[in-house]
Amino acid sequence: MQSIKFIGVDLAKSVFQLALADAQHHVVQSKRLTRSQFKTFFVNHPPVQIIMETCGTAHYWARTFILK
Repeated sequence: MQSIKFIGVDLAKSVFQLALADAQHHVVQSKRLTRSQFKTFFVNHPPVQIIMETCGTAHYWARTFILK
C-alpha cells in the first residue's frame, strides 16, 4: 500500500471530506467522516501534512491537530 503523505480536508459543520494523497500528490483514497469520526481518525493516524481551506474553524482544527 502507498504511504499517505498529505491529507486535504474540506471542512464543514458536521461532515468532512478528506483526500489522502501520496508523495507525488496523487489522491489514493477519499473519506467522508462525521465530526466525531474526524477527530478519531487523526488521533489514530501517524503524523502527516494536513492541507485545509482557510475559514474560522480551520484555526480550531489546526490547534487540535498540533496538540495531538
